[in-house]
Amino acid sequence: MRLLAVIPARGGSKGLPRKNVRPLAGLPLIVYSIRAGQAASSVDRLVVSTEDTEIASVALDNGAEVVERPAALAQDDTPTRPVIEHAVKTLAGDGYAPDAVLTLQPTSPLRTARHIDEAAARFASDPSADSLVSCVRVPHIFHPNSMMRLTGDQALEPYFDGPTITRRQDKGAAYARNGAAIYITRTERIKDFVFGGRLLPYEMSMEDSVDIDDEDDWRRAEARLDAR
Repeated sequence: MRLLAVIPARGGSKGLPRKNVRPLAGLPLIVYSIRAGQAASSVDRLVVSTEDTEIASVALDNGAEVVERPAALAQDDTPTRPVIEHAVKTLAGDGYAPDAVLTLQPTSPLRTARHIDEAAARFASDPSADSLVSCVRVPHIFHPNSMMRLTGDQALEPYFDGPTITRRQDKGAAYARNGAAIYITRTERIKDFVFGGRLLPYEMSMEDSVDIDDEDDWRRAEARLDAR
């Protein structure tokens, strides 16, 4: 399977300004995703999609290719799918046609080459799969059967209709996307979604699933990287 890795990294960021190039445990944040993709044996080619000259410079200095993203695809409300589609179409102009696209969000610095290769193997093993997403198992206290909501008179009631399940061992496994650290999408489905259709899971640990959105996330990721 020819797997193209795309790291979407724009210059703007509301929560943590310039976070993609901010040093984390000694390296710009985006470098962790670049190095993980480069070290993964399943990745055929890796590019960084950005409109930002500093991000592009960091990417090039660390051996990544850069796809210049138009400013219209670098807004606060720009979804991931058209960004990935733009990168695929740009490379197609050079005659490059991957079988699937691996999206690596730069805000997941604890994702490693091992995670990528395991996810790619899982995806390649199922020819009927349209996409894959990395996820975590939801702790039982946050399970859908444990959720409640406030009524109009400010009392609690079960969030979902049906019997109340309280024992941990009676609750089925539930999963949530972890950021997501890893997306894999068949190239012909990029026009429709980044994840969807027949969607496979790749489970990661909570410790490796830190998704940096604020200063608390930053400190947790830094502590984890220092421990490594």
